[in-house]
Amino acid sequence: MNRSNDVQLITYVDRLGGGDIKALNALFSNQLKGVFGGVHLLPFFYPIDGEDAGFDPIDHTEVDSRLGSWQDVGELGENMDIMADMIVNHMSAQSPQFQDVLANGQSSSFWPLFLTRDKVFAADEHQDIAKIYRPRPTPCFTDITLQNGQTVPFWTTFTSNQIDIDVTSEAGQAYLEKILTAFERNNVDLIRLDAAGYAIKKPGTNCFMLEETFDFIEDLSQQAHSRNMKCLVEIHSYYKTQIEIAKRCDMVYDFAMPPLVLHSLFSGDPSALANWLQISPRNCVTVLDTHDGIGIVDVGPEGDKPGLLNAAQIDSLVEQIHQNSNGQSREATGAAASNLDLYQVNCTYYNALGANDQAYLIARAVQIFSPGIPQVYYAGLFAAENDMALLAKTNVGRDINRPYLDEQAVSESLEKPVVKALIALIRLRNSLAALVGEFSVTQQENILRLNWQADQSAAQLTVDFASLVASVTYSENGIEHHVDISVDSLAQSVSA
Repeated sequence: MNRSNDVQLITYVDRLGGGDIKALNALFSNQLKGVFGGVHLLPFFYPIDGEDAGFDPIDHTEVDSRLGSWQDVGELGENMDIMADMIVNHMSAQSPQFQDVLANGQSSSFWPLFLTRDKVFAADEHQDIAKIYRPRPTPCFTDITLQNGQTVPFWTTFTSNQIDIDVTSEAGQAYLEKILTAFERNNVDLIRLDAAGYAIKKPGTNCFMLEETFDFIEDLSQQAHSRNMKCLVEIHSYYKTQIEIAKRCDMVYDFAMPPLVLHSLFSGDPSALANWLQISPRNCVTVLDTHDGIGIVDVGPEGDKPGLLNAAQIDSLVEQIHQNSNGQSREATGAAASNLDLYQVNCTYYNALGANDQAYLIARAVQIFSPGIPQVYYAGLFAAENDMALLAKTNVGRDINRPYLDEQAVSESLEKPVVKALIALIRLRNSLAALVGEFSVTQQENILRLNWQADQSAAQLTVDFASLVASVTYSENGIEHHVDISVDSLAQSVSA
């Protein structure tokens, strides 16, 4: 049975269950058997505990031995699709390659691998430098002193420990090809291109999603295709930009969905969500939550071009999240808690909805009945609440939604009625043949309908955002079925 359209899980290996790949495989073989068709393994490379939770690899082709081996990844991939991150923009300052640059300067064979300011800009191009798009408040260059005493401004788009790669150089291309080879040999099916929008730098531009960036992504995708892998592009941007990006790659994230679903539930008005679903890319991965925060830029305006939500709606949305989380999200967002992404709200999706089980199930139903491949984050699967203890320990805003759930926590969470109901909803969605057919959306006042039609089957999700009443109606082989989207109804279907 082809399960490539089934719901997938997003998870850190070390933060779920037994904490390694074998234990994760056991979880999929037992408590979560048959629930997911694939898994996005967040960075499992050496080391998993750098400054950016694995997104600053020292060796991108080595599995951190604390998690297991490439053989373990390959075994996991025998029964489900594996998505792995390909961090194309940067690597760790602690890597052997960059350490060799520190020691030997321009005589290092790895000098061409890394980007310096001078490789892109002349010394007097201050106006061009000011145009660079910044996702974070930190500088885009870090002055680093080599062992010979020379101080060099290296590109550091994200943090000073993440040194940008010159992907246009032979050394950069060889580095990326080595990662692709490791993935191909070990049952990786899908590649998430992390931070790809920043990979190409060019004077006179904002150095983000340039025409040359599209060419780079397209070329990398072709290399992946030749190895029987597909690419997912991770870009937070204006919604029309996302639509254009989707035309030129295998898959994009639907990052507009998380805030639009929240807005619909908070306001009782699904019109903005309905409008988006009319035009959203069909070759997408849908999410409500990920290892990052809840994005806002994806529904906002760009200059004088209107967004999917206006400024007042966005302000109301953010404030409602803070209220629903009893102010916890405020402690982890913006300038608070060493937060690096100023356009994201850090909060579990469950707490963003005030831990309201019915609202949460409706949010998930909308997600998994919308076009695309749905991915559910592990914290969301288990309806985890904000981890204020971890936030206090690390003072990293995003850690509020990156809990460590050991085997006991997983077992206890699986007994929660809302979790049982969510798993039942996922199983139902995976079973419906209509969801590979034609999609349409209709909206009348506060009622939204997501419709699917195939040759011998049909399915419809109906949501009343005013009353928070929802149901799925589907027909297969001429027989019609009706399922209420509620904790009681779905939880009962698990034990039935």
